[in-house]
Amino acid sequence: MTAKFPGTPIGPRSLASSFGARLHMASSMGRPMTGAVQDGSARPMTAVKAAGYTSSLSRGSAFDPLGQSRGPAPALEAKNEDTPEEKIKILEKKVNDLIEESCMAQSMGALQVALEKAKEAGRKERALVRQREQSGSADHINLDLTYSVLLNLANQYTNNEMYPEALNSYQIIVKNKMFSNAGRLKVNMANIYFKQKNYPKAIKFYRMALDQITNAHKEMRIKIMQNIGVVFICMGQYTDAITSFEHIMSESPNIKTGFNLILCYYAIGDRERMKKAFQKLISVPLGIDDEDKYIPSNEDTSSNMVIEAIKNDKLHQMERDLKTLAEKYIMTAAKLIAPAIETLFATGFDWCVDMVKSSQYVELANDLEINKAITYLRQKDFKQVQAVETLKAFEKKDSRVKSAAATNLSFLYFLEKDYDQADRYADLAMNADRYNPAALINKGNTVFVKQDYEKAAEFYKEALRNDSSCTEGLYNLGLTYQRLNRLEEALDCFLKLHAILRNSSQVMYQLASLYELLENPEQAIEWLMQVISVTPTDAQALAKLGELHDGEGDKSQAFQYYYESFRYFPSNIHVIEWLGAYYIETQFCEKAIQYFERATLIQPTQVKWQLMVASCYRRSGNSQKALETYKEIHRKFPENVECLRFLVRLCTDMQLKEAQDYATKLKKVEKMKEIREQRIKSGREGSARSRREGRESSAGSADSGRSSSSTKGERLSAKMRSLPGSNEPYEASSPKELDASYVDPLGPQMDRPKTGVKKRVEDDDFADEELGDDLLPE
Repeated sequence: MTAKFPGTPIGPRSLASSFGARLHMASSMGRPMTGAVQDGSARPMTAVKAAGYTSSLSRGSAFDPLGQSRGPAPALEAKNEDTPEEKIKILEKKVNDLIEESCMAQSMGALQVALEKAKEAGRKERALVRQREQSGSADHINLDLTYSVLLNLANQYTNNEMYPEALNSYQIIVKNKMFSNAGRLKVNMANIYFKQKNYPKAIKFYRMALDQITNAHKEMRIKIMQNIGVVFICMGQYTDAITSFEHIMSESPNIKTGFNLILCYYAIGDRERMKKAFQKLISVPLGIDDEDKYIPSNEDTSSNMVIEAIKNDKLHQMERDLKTLAEKYIMTAAKLIAPAIETLFATGFDWCVDMVKSSQYVELANDLEINKAITYLRQKDFKQVQAVETLKAFEKKDSRVKSAAATNLSFLYFLEKDYDQADRYADLAMNADRYNPAALINKGNTVFVKQDYEKAAEFYKEALRNDSSCTEGLYNLGLTYQRLNRLEEALDCFLKLHAILRNSSQVMYQLASLYELLENPEQAIEWLMQVISVTPTDAQALAKLGELHDGEGDKSQAFQYYYESFRYFPSNIHVIEWLGAYYIETQFCEKAIQYFERATLIQPTQVKWQLMVASCYRRSGNSQKALETYKEIHRKFPENVECLRFLVRLCTDMQLKEAQDYATKLKKVEKMKEIREQRIKSGREGSARSRREGRESSAGSADSGRSSSSTKGERLSAKMRSLPGSNEPYEASSPKELDASYVDPLGPQMDRPKTGVKKRVEDDDFADEELGDDLLPE
């Protein structure tokens, strides 16, 4: 209460006390009376509220400062949700909830759901605006909510690649003058034009956004200028891009801009500016702490606990990623410009190495030296000594570099089939770094080629223990188990590998091969079908499918796959043989001729293909063409008995005079054949006699002699038995006896172990192969 009530005259007036009746105030200013109590009433209220007690119990109630004697407080009035203001508040909350749900759905990858939520938020926000206008409170429209709804909708349109709709939403925001700082959203519009490859418009909007951003936001201006430079690169305007990048490097240098500047100089072929840009790149400060900071000290326990806590936190991980990215850009830039800045690429590499040694990235110098050797290899110079000499220079370096260089040398010697040297350098790499999986795999490969499969398996297992993601070790271990006839373990290895490399046709082919060895052709066919789905033009896999279907008795399906295999690789002799036999079996000898003629071109010294061509002509009723073919065969192979027999038969059937001449030649050839057989028989008897004599003289030499001569005799006798008899024509053998098994001399060598090769993609535009850390197929 105040001393004076406005609007009332100054003078005596009554005042209601909280405890009694109205009192007349005698003060001229209306101040209530103090210190006096009239008629036994309670003390009147003053400027300070009473403490709640009286001087006499008879004057008032008992001591109750909290008013508990008056009972519980009345219930709160229920909120009336029917009022326009309450409805507006509820609708605003729903809009905010929809925006949050849309953002959450987008973060979880549900882009379509996020877009639907954003659209619903837009509809409810428009209804909210209409409701405010109807209630007469249009001045209280929530502009921040409208901005949030439109921006979220535009973002979701962009995420769903609905670029025209996204641009319309951004335009609504940008054109509305009531939205402050909306001009910077032109960056988003420029990004959309960049995705649409509308580069001139992208540059226009980037520059419009740049004009509306003050110098106070320096970092944002730098990023926009960097985008402008990238767009100029896409347009091939390298000079304009250089202008943007040079300005950034002078104002706020960073790794990406420095790398892009080097690319531009490389594109225009400016050697000197390439060197200067490389020097600027390696001098860019990263702004990260030294790794020594994370080494714990032995004295201070509390600081050690702090170091242990921050050693692998997200901030340190971000620092490591930044350093890795910087090293990647520097290595790629050095490999790019080294051959371009000097006449000889070795001189260019040496300059880059010297620059790196004098910078904060001194540890990259060794990697550049190794890359120099790899560049020699890429120029097909590994028969020369440059690459080997460069790698051998690292034998006295620290263990990590020595291990990488020795691994590469082991790989080189393995490619050159110098397995002793490959084994030596594999041992050196293992001694320098026992935990190097590439070194262990190279060692396993050298043992594998010596057919010591048990020992090779141990090295592959150790490589997998050191690096469980080493797919090459798992692949080679599967091959080793296959050689050891431990098929179930090999199958387990390749199934694990398939779970890692889902689209590897090599792994799927090995699985098919193992199921075939396990006599499960249905599974083998299923895996080969997966191979075909990945590499539909693989002639080897198609032929293998044909062979499996043939084994199952499905000739039509086998023909389809063999024919596809022949179409993609028409030089596989076994596929050609099967197709020719299939057409003979189905009585289409004319079609078989083209396949046997192709076989004749591939193996011109094999008489059987030419005999099959002649036989097809004879079976199809073209006796004259068959006679000419047999004559040509006789000219090339005058001692072939089968050809002479058919010449005699054809000439007799056609009543030609040459029949007698060919009959005489046939007798001579048969006589020579009998003499040859007698010589072989006498040689076999002499060998048996020698064996008996040897057995009497020495048991050891007798065993050796018996094995050698028996094997040779059996080989010769088997070869003679395979020849047809005198009254047996060549084609008397059924077409089913033709060997239609699948061997592709040009197909991938699936059983050869992988060697230690690492392939690392250094940049989107520049890829490099580095030997020595990981493995890929040879």
